[in-house]
Amino acid sequence: MTPTIGIIGGGQLARMMHAAGIGLGLQIRLLAEGPEVSAAQVVHDVTVGDYTDLATVLAFARGCDVITFDHEHVPAPILRALLEGGTAVRPGPDALLHAQDKAVMRDRLTAMGIPCPAYQVVGSATELIAFADRTGWPVIAKTSRGGYDGKGVWKLDDPGQAGLPFQNLGPDVVIVAEEFVDFVRELSVLVARRPGGETVAYPVSETVQTAGVCTDTTTPAPGMPAGEVAAWQRFALRIAAELDVVGILAVELMEARDGRVVVNELAMRPHNTGHWSIDGARTSQFENHLRAVADLPLGSPEPRVAWSVMANILGGAREDLAGGLAEVLAADAALRVQLYGKSWAPGRKLGHVTALGDDLAQTRARARAAAEVFMGVAGPGSQTGHAREDGSPLAGAGGAEDARRRGDGQNRRDDESEGTTDD
Repeated sequence: MTPTIGIIGGGQLARMMHAAGIGLGLQIRLLAEGPEVSAAQVVHDVTVGDYTDLATVLAFARGCDVITFDHEHVPAPILRALLEGGTAVRPGPDALLHAQDKAVMRDRLTAMGIPCPAYQVVGSATELIAFADRTGWPVIAKTSRGGYDGKGVWKLDDPGQAGLPFQNLGPDVVIVAEEFVDFVRELSVLVARRPGGETVAYPVSETVQTAGVCTDTTTPAPGMPAGEVAAWQRFALRIAAELDVVGILAVELMEARDGRVVVNELAMRPHNTGHWSIDGARTSQFENHLRAVADLPLGSPEPRVAWSVMANILGGAREDLAGGLAEVLAADAALRVQLYGKSWAPGRKLGHVTALGDDLAQTRARARAAAEVFMGVAGPGSQTGHAREDGSPLAGAGGAEDARRRGDGQNRRDDESEGTTDD
């Protein structure tokens, strides 16, 4: 009998996990923040409640064989109580701690010999200034817990700003100072791991950040030597094994201008940089996460096509996503679209589009142009050189590609759970 999987968190990650579980015949239960959040619209067995309340989580878990997550914010004492009560938790609290606490993560990865930026836990502005004087200004400061999509993260240009991170710190939160990495691009590698140790690794993806939020990804990462790809896949698999991660582990990377590649963040759940895999891989990250959590044999992560480009649909000038959907699909029937059922808000992740193809430039142009139509970057009829699959222009795409800029890679976190993260 297949297990009943309980997902804590009702964002789009849970929504796409549910879709992946249908074909596997898995029973999905959901603990959601509200009745209308993204995943609650599609999962039939929904409990609305507070994931930080022990009684609520224990009651929810009584109907589940195993618990997993669409975010990493469930308090560790609650997860340990689930384990003590006989409910499997995947990934477990000891592994999740490294995604919840940046100081713990940096210490553990450094001890493992995994390349990381220079860092130090600092207790005051004076200590932060001393660290930056050694490593150079600007410097990055992060809260050890709770930061995401640019929140709880500061790029500090001079000593006069050093006091900013220490204002209104929560309990059990410290400040982690990191050297500023002058990067040329950002990368991500995803792996899946079963409880018994079976693993698979996805191709390395290149990601583009705009104003601290992921805007698009390209898979495989263009121009990355095969030996370097294999090395980072091995690093990610080693991290998953040593931390005893079950499910998807995403390792976010920065490629520095001096040639170094270092780890930026870890995530232990399906990740924005793996959304391409729904259409571009033989087995999506969502299906492999569920297979791992249910302790089923993992599926092939191999790509189906030469290039997969995923572009996020962020809340923009256009609020009529249904109209955008009709326009985009009429212009390029080969595009794949996922809308998350979320209410519009500026900059909010509302969906994504994926373009597949053999020509990288055209595939990128198609994905970015379609996302721009959804975001209302330009009015109908605008022609900017973006293209359909056959290379002809796609109407409605604005000139945002020329204005697209890479954000500070250390100055964000691509969490996506409903209400607590991507808004």
